[in-house]
Amino acid sequence: MNNDKKHELVIIGAGPGGYRAAFMAADLGLKVTLVDPEVNPGGVCLYRGCIPTKALLHLSKIKKDAAEADAMGLHFSAAEIDVKKVANWKSKVVKKLTAGLGQLVKARKINYIRAYAKFIDSKTLELKHENGDVEKITFQKAIIATGATPVELPGMEFDKPGILNASKALELKEIPDKLLVIGGGYIGLEMATIYHALGSKVSIAELTDDFMPGMDKDLVAEYKKASKEMFQDVFLKTKLVKVDKKGDALQVTFEDSEQKTFRKPYDQVLVAVGQKPNTDSLALEKTAIELDEKGFIKVNEQQETTGKNVFAIGDVAGAPLLAHKASYEGKVAAEVIAGKKSTNDAKVIPAVIYTEPEIATCGLSEKEAKDNDISYKVAKFPWAASGRAVAMNETIGFTKLLINPENERILGAGIVGKNAGDLIPELALSIEMAATAEDLALTIHPHPTLSETIMEAAELFYGHPAHTFVKKK
Repeated sequence: MNNDKKHELVIIGAGPGGYRAAFMAADLGLKVTLVDPEVNPGGVCLYRGCIPTKALLHLSKIKKDAAEADAMGLHFSAAEIDVKKVANWKSKVVKKLTAGLGQLVKARKINYIRAYAKFIDSKTLELKHENGDVEKITFQKAIIATGATPVELPGMEFDKPGILNASKALELKEIPDKLLVIGGGYIGLEMATIYHALGSKVSIAELTDDFMPGMDKDLVAEYKKASKEMFQDVFLKTKLVKVDKKGDALQVTFEDSEQKTFRKPYDQVLVAVGQKPNTDSLALEKTAIELDEKGFIKVNEQQETTGKNVFAIGDVAGAPLLAHKASYEGKVAAEVIAGKKSTNDAKVIPAVIYTEPEIATCGLSEKEAKDNDISYKVAKFPWAASGRAVAMNETIGFTKLLINPENERILGAGIVGKNAGDLIPELALSIEMAATAEDLALTIHPHPTLSETIMEAAELFYGHPAHTFVKKK
């Protein structure tokens, strides 16, 4: 079936980047067609990623808080988990949010098509609808927002029994007694947190020498202090060799840093070793669009690809693979297509790992500063000296600032502790506005709050924090 109508803007993929681009473009007066196989916008993030993960992590946090309240004189009986009810609640959260996006699509008069898209040439798409019908449409401009998908390990494909990726794990079809997580990045750690709360004995294996490769070691060390009871086994500098099915169990063979092999049995194995861009099904070879050495679509500062009428945003356009980065890029692309002067000039993209405790970062890390010979000073305020943290029985954690010693501007920040993700935006804004440590120190922060740890870290830089002591040199 051919559709002779030329579409002004077609967006392929309705995740956080795609639907943000669609909404912005519609608000700017463009006629928008949004293509996605799901019944409503949301993408992996809302259906099988960010939102269901955070819903379940919220439950794990409640369970942890209840258990730790005993030390404060408040005793609860051991939590009883109704997995079916938990799964239904998670699904209700997803349905509510995606249905809301569906209503916003209608309110903006966006043409929403449930289909899979691939390029026929630089101005034509083939749409395969849910019912199997195939349609060809032409477009003036297009945005690719197809996201990324989990990487599979050889011999451990996700269609094999007992082998999970994060999306399959979130279905909660079965809670294993013994779960092995492969990969110590943010997805692996978050999924480990969820399944530990649901009652699994969780072990984790990581190929590098620590969790969260590339993150500053002090942030990781503080997290590990609080989470040491969560893992049955931690295997660092360890490679997964193979998985064999032995009766109802999976026999996993590992290889350590000394190339010695050992075996352990598990009920399920969750693989979280990275993501790859969703470009294989797009037939990009029929366009002028170029990919980088990792398979991500090359874009300029306006999110424009080498195929000049096609833009790319979000995970498919490269790291960091974060929903809020995709959303920002979607807005930029929509503005450029609408004729606005817009560019991707974000100085920082904050990141949050929703573990217990949370880890949040923005700007330069110490490792990046050292690797690039950038001069910096560290100001680190311990949460053990925060009145609010102590009153909440949350004394593990700290707030760290990286400060330029010459002009005193904030270069980067890292926070470990309860709700760290809710604190990091202040520091992201500080970097965007070229704020100095003095600006943070002179800003009155409400007492008692965890936000005071930012002010105190800035005051620590000058040697006069209120709630800790700095020896004069």
